[in-house]
Amino acid sequence: MRKRTNIRMSGLGGQGAVTAAHVMAMAANKDGKFSISNPFFGAEKRMAPAESYCRIGSERIYDRGELVYPDIIMVFHPQVITLQKSYTAPFYSGIKKGGLLIINSNSELLSKEDKEYLDNLNVSVYTFDGTSLALEIAGTELSSNMAMIGAVSGISKVVSLESLDLAIQERFGKKFVASGGTASLDEAIKKKFAKKEQLLEKNMATIRKSYELASAWAEDNKLAVAV
Repeated sequence: MRKRTNIRMSGLGGQGAVTAAHVMAMAANKDGKFSISNPFFGAEKRMAPAESYCRIGSERIYDRGELVYPDIIMVFHPQVITLQKSYTAPFYSGIKKGGLLIINSNSELLSKEDKEYLDNLNVSVYTFDGTSLALEIAGTELSSNMAMIGAVSGISKVVSLESLDLAIQERFGKKFVASGGTASLDEAIKKKFAKKEQLLEKNMATIRKSYELASAWAEDNKLAVAV
C-alpha cells in the first residue's frame, strides 16, 4: 500500500484540469483518505498552459505547491507534448520509477527518445482519445476532464467510482432554492435543475465508461498500481 499518490495534470486553459484535481481530491476524502489539490498557471486564458496537482494519501498531507516528482502524470492536450505547452519540460520530468503516464490523444505522440526514457523507468503509458469519448457520451468536449478522471481512477484505483459520483454531485449538483412562490419562477427553477441533473448524469457516464476502458487496459497489461 502506497502512503501517497502524487498526480500532476498538465493541460491548456479551459480544459478543466483544475476542476479534475479538485474532484479527485474530493473523491479521496469521500473514500476516507487525505488529499490536497491546487492549481498552477500563468495567463488565465484558453489554450494557455495550465497545471494542477493532486496529492492523495493515507496520512495527513501538509505540502502544497508545484509537484516535482509525480507518481502519475496526466496530459490533457496533445500540444502539451507537441508544442511544449507546459510549465514542466520535458512534460514527463520528475516522474517516478514505475509511474503512470496518461495521454489524451487520438494518435501516438511520443518520440523514440521519450519511449526509451520512460521504458528505462518502467513507466506505463496509456494513450486514449478522451475528447472523442466525451463528445460521444456527454455531447461536449468540455467533459474531456471527466474522461481523464475516469482513466486515472480505472488504472490506479486511487479513488472509487462511488466516491467520484458523490464528489461530482457535491461539486456540480447544488440545489436551486426558490425565494418566491410564483408559478413562473418555480417552473424556471425546475428547468434549470433538470438541466443540471442531466449534466451530472452525462459527466458521470463519461467517467464510468472511461474507468471501464482504462481498467480493462490495466488488466490486459497486468498492471497493479498500489494505491
